[in-house]
Amino acid sequence: MIAGYILSGLVTGAVFAVMGAGLTLSYAATGVFNFAHGAVGFVTALLFYQCDRAGLPAWLSALLAVGAFAPALGYALHRAMFRGLARAGETAQIVGTIGLTIALPALGLLAVDLLGLPPADATALPRGVGPHPAVTLDVLGVRLDTDQLITFALSAVTAAGLWAFLRHTPYGLRMRASVDRRRLATLRGVDVDATSALAWMLGSGLAGLAGVLAVPVIGLDATAYTVLLFASATAAVFGRLRSVPWTFAAGLGLGVVQNLVAGYTDFLEEITGLRTAVPVILLFAGLVLLNRSRERVAGSSAEDTPPPDHLTGVPPWRRRLPWALALVALLAFTVAGPEYYVGVAANGLVLALIFCSFVVVTGIGGMVNLAQASFAAMAALTCGWAYASGLPFFVAIVLGVLAACAAGLLVALPALRLGGRVLTLATLALALLADQVLFQVDAFSNGTIGWPLPALGLGFADTSDPRVRVALLLALVGLAGLLVRNLERSASGRAVLAVRSAPAAAVTSGLSAPRAKITLFVLASGVAGLGGVLFAVSKESITATDLPAFSGFVWLAVVVLQGVRRVGGAVLGGLVAAAVPELLAGWGVSAHVGAVLFGAGGVILAQHPDGVLAQLAESRSRRTRSRDPQSRDPESRDPVRREPVVGAVREPADQVADGAPALFRLEGVVAGYADCTVLRGVELSVRPGEVVALLGANGAGKSTACAVAAGDLPVAAGRVLLDGMDVTLWPAHRRARAGVLLAPEGRGVFPGLTVEENLRTWLDDPAPAYERMPQLAARRTVLAGALSGGEQQLLTLAPALVRPPRVLVADEPSLGLAPLVVRQVFEVFAELRERGVALLLVEEKATEALAVADRVAFMRLGRITWTGPRSEVDADRLTAAYLGVS
Repeated sequence: MIAGYILSGLVTGAVFAVMGAGLTLSYAATGVFNFAHGAVGFVTALLFYQCDRAGLPAWLSALLAVGAFAPALGYALHRAMFRGLARAGETAQIVGTIGLTIALPALGLLAVDLLGLPPADATALPRGVGPHPAVTLDVLGVRLDTDQLITFALSAVTAAGLWAFLRHTPYGLRMRASVDRRRLATLRGVDVDATSALAWMLGSGLAGLAGVLAVPVIGLDATAYTVLLFASATAAVFGRLRSVPWTFAAGLGLGVVQNLVAGYTDFLEEITGLRTAVPVILLFAGLVLLNRSRERVAGSSAEDTPPPDHLTGVPPWRRRLPWALALVALLAFTVAGPEYYVGVAANGLVLALIFCSFVVVTGIGGMVNLAQASFAAMAALTCGWAYASGLPFFVAIVLGVLAACAAGLLVALPALRLGGRVLTLATLALALLADQVLFQVDAFSNGTIGWPLPALGLGFADTSDPRVRVALLLALVGLAGLLVRNLERSASGRAVLAVRSAPAAAVTSGLSAPRAKITLFVLASGVAGLGGVLFAVSKESITATDLPAFSGFVWLAVVVLQGVRRVGGAVLGGLVAAAVPELLAGWGVSAHVGAVLFGAGGVILAQHPDGVLAQLAESRSRRTRSRDPQSRDPESRDPVRREPVVGAVREPADQVADGAPALFRLEGVVAGYADCTVLRGVELSVRPGEVVALLGANGAGKSTACAVAAGDLPVAAGRVLLDGMDVTLWPAHRRARAGVLLAPEGRGVFPGLTVEENLRTWLDDPAPAYERMPQLAARRTVLAGALSGGEQQLLTLAPALVRPPRVLVADEPSLGLAPLVVRQVFEVFAELRERGVALLLVEEKATEALAVADRVAFMRLGRITWTGPRSEVDADRLTAAYLGVS
């Protein structure tokens, strides 16, 4: 019997493994965790079903769906959305892919309806890839059908093919290099955008394959594919979202464990739902045990740059006027509007109150929590249970809110150890666990009947009247707004923002990061709990299925689309979420259209991650600037361009001091990071076979100049010239292919690749590099991260000896190296100079740099203050360069 459980578990695990491998591959290569991975599997399975019903052979239907449609869909999503999301914050990434989770299945089902194709619903009976009906075979004494055998075989072939692709092809090597160090891969000539596109195509193909393999078992149910995604995410988590082989192994193991628990744990039958919750339990355990954040743990959206306040300078009354007018309009509608639609508005305000909890925990605290729906359900069910037990209704409401606060405290504990997407998945795992286990306990939820609740009496009226509900909810939302405002302006709020922005600095300042996070979670869960109780009061009952965990999944997306940093975004999001479905139904429009529009909002979010309200404020600011002549004049806005470059040195545009033509030149370059200008009119040139040493104190702008030279940092003004050609707009990978190579500060190696793989990122054949540096040949199979600092630096420079670049930019090449290794490194530079390479050498150790330099440039505060032959450098010039004295 145990063999049967294991073999059938391997078949189930094969589906987990294939989908988890696609999830891991796309995340590792792009940094975007695709919550829509299951939706891609669903629409691929839907196409397979329609092709099969159209009379195509099953194998051809699968080939078209998995081999053509799914990769094309992945590429289209990369171009339309994922490429933008990769540069957005984590909150926008999560919400954008959540939008796709809803929109993709709706788009597929809408197409089925519009084209009059066979319906894809619970009545559909999709077949598998194999013969129909399936043939049962005896395998090691266990009866398995052909669909199960094909599933396992295809997963094994996929695993082997994916391993061979990643390990033994140039495309796989580039992809692994991009995963290991994305920025360095760009500097080595790898087009990371093309690599990301390939990763999305492969990942979508794997999702499609898993969807087609699973369709005979789970049917054409979009929700089931989302559940499949989270089961597969467990495998990806055990692969640490990086290792495809470990993800495959974990997926197979998960299927076996799930089967063994189902078959041998009869004692768990008393706890409803516990046996089916095995993937969720393992997901949470894997997140906590294997994925603790070693860096910042303030939460997911802490990496999101706060949006600029586009309303700066606008009088307070002008800021508040639109909201005051909207409030007056809503009150007028409440008094004069149809009772039914007033009830819809009341439902929207209930959601708005719940959405305010996202403003607290995500907008202020920077932690993406997907358990808010569970907090609302916890409060509502607790209130119903307490009232049915004979407690006064007001006491029952208070108990419900306190229960939500207690649940928030429990969920906050992982936040003390986790951060980013890992925390997001952990909160969702706890929410699913509550859904599948806690809320299924009949004594707590009263089974499928639920708990009846009375209207809330206010003395003069009660909440059975929707107009009374609107008035009450407006008051409560206003109180929530005051809570958020006071929290932001209080000492506690400033402590929260400090912990979110710089946890280490906050701790050294005496602030308690755990206390700040727990406070936010408890406050947010209390607000969500109060909203949940009022939801139940409006409905006059509550059941375990009224507020499912996946509701929080969608709610977060709705409020972020409007603006999660503002209470106004929560109010607008609640009203939109309640009104749009009613309007579409009233107009006779398919419900799928609303979901598709919501997904389109996710695409927009990839371009404008701060939400609709911030977008409106930005549009108003642009209109104001367009009417201001001074704001249209770039010279009036850019003090760097207008101020004279005092003390800066300018060279002729096409030659250096001795008349030789310059191969590489920075001409009047202005550059920086965000609003901080670092380089201020830099003029610097290098000719073939020349070493130019760029010297200066820390913070002078030397590394920024290197980044600009390599194309790793865009310029705000000026030009970058290569052999007379303007390459200012060329990306880093294109400059690298044209012969501009940057050896970055630190070590320019891929630590997760072997020595030989590192060499192959620049060389077709690493054999000549081994001849030049035999010490690398002896360690060709060793991971570069295991080499000593000196060996890593030699590995960085070795490819340049075999395939010399036209320009080599070396940023602090002697940093942290022993004197013997430093001498070897500078011998490499001398040889490259003899071979005609133009070298720009940035070095704090002036002695070594001056020994090899032909010409020297001093940088101070982002400007070249002196440049000239090495022979003219004396102690006074060095003192001026490093100490800022003259």
